Amino acid sequence: MLRAYVLIALWDARPGLAGYDVVHAVTFCFITQAFIGPMQLFGGGLTVPERIRSGDIALDLVRPASLQLWAMAEDLGRAGYLALVRGVPPLLLGAALFGIVRPAGAGHWAAFLVACVAGWSVSFAWRYLVALSVCWLVDDRGANACSLVLTTLCSGMMFPLALIPGPLGDVVRATPFAAMVQAPADVYLGKADVPQTLALQAFWAVALLAVGALGTRAIRHKVVIQGG
Repeated sequence: MLRAYVLIALWDARPGLAGYDVVHAVTFCFITQAFIGPMQLFGGGLTVPERIRSGDIALDLVRPASLQLWAMAEDLGRAGYLALVRGVPPLLLGAALFGIVRPAGAGHWAAFLVACVAGWSVSFAWRYLVALSVCWLVDDRGANACSLVLTTLCSGMMFPLALIPGPLGDVVRATPFAAMVQAPADVYLGKADVPQTLALQAFWAVALLAVGALGTRAIRHKVVIQGG
């Protein structure tokens, strides 16, 4: 609610800023708040680092199931649960207290849901890479801290990325972090070119998942297991 009031004050002072009106700004506040749990924007959410520290990763790597797909399925269940218990309530609260934009038509809702799933897949792929870094770094706290800074500043979680001017704004909006939050939020608000946005999300999801698959293959050859 405090964040919503800050955005209301800003848009009252600068109407039409970044192509949003005040209702769009408030909606952006609550829709991005709803993404925190499902997208795991503060990092973590995966058990891989824990299993590396305990030594259980040795068993995971000899199982016939893919470690990456297993982690992805587990994270999908977590994201679905948090979407219901951590995502929907902020949206309902925002709608009740401030009024928010609602997508018009089934097609708009479908595009938003696809963008959300694509954003989650990018989020998972990035967090999986951070988790795998434990195999080489031994401790994931530094990698998680760097990831938190990048995600907080470059995803749109704090403010619409359209507020970042010039070439820097173009670069930030093309990052995988923007694909996690800003992209689905703009699809919800009707501010995005849907095919172009989904293509950007798909690119980052495929690219990061491919790097994750290579990383999983690499740790089969050499992995340091703590305590196992």
